Amino acid sequence: MGVDITAVIVDWTELENIPVLERERALIEAAEPDDYDGSLDEGWAWLPPAPEPFPAWCARYEFARTLGSFKPHFWAGERWEAVREHVPADLRTALDTFLAGLTWVLPGTEGDPQDEDAAAFWYDAMWAYCPPPGVPALAQAWTTAGPRLPTLREPFDTRAAAPGEWVGTFEEFTTLLHGWAEVVAEAHHRGWGIIGLPI
Repeated sequence: MGVDITAVIVDWTELENIPVLERERALIEAAEPDDYDGSLDEGWAWLPPAPEPFPAWCARYEFARTLGSFKPHFWAGERWEAVREHVPADLRTALDTFLAGLTWVLPGTEGDPQDEDAAAFWYDAMWAYCPPPGVPALAQAWTTAGPRLPTLREPFDTRAAAPGEWVGTFEEFTTLLHGWAEVVAEAHHRGWGIIGLPI
């Protein structure tokens, strides 16, 4: 059994009104309501104004062809690691920044933004945690890197391709990146943050 991942964008003001130790439960309930009977397709499951029973302060994104699994995100990071030394330095820097969110390396974890000692419990449960101030850097990184993705095809095909495996083709790699770009763009547009939930 693998680890699952669900990406949500969140109105941080609403999130901060929820007691710290109740946030994980509130986010999971918001992303996967018990009384929701419909299927969650690829792309946005909903955006505010949200249909019942989804809250208006949170929106869920389903990455294409991942079945909710964390594995494609991990393997995207591995494919990029095989390629990154073979691309121009400015593109490498931009994609390093952008992929820090997609492959779930927690941005800004050097200091805990909460004073409560128990808050570490909550952060440990998150696969990604990017408050609104961190989102513009991701958006800017995509503005730099997105138009230049076609230049990665040759180094990817030469050094990272593994057809039949997770994110084993250039198309699978770029599909995942475009999905992450959609999450970042929507969060940036709304001034919201991004969280990856282990569900």
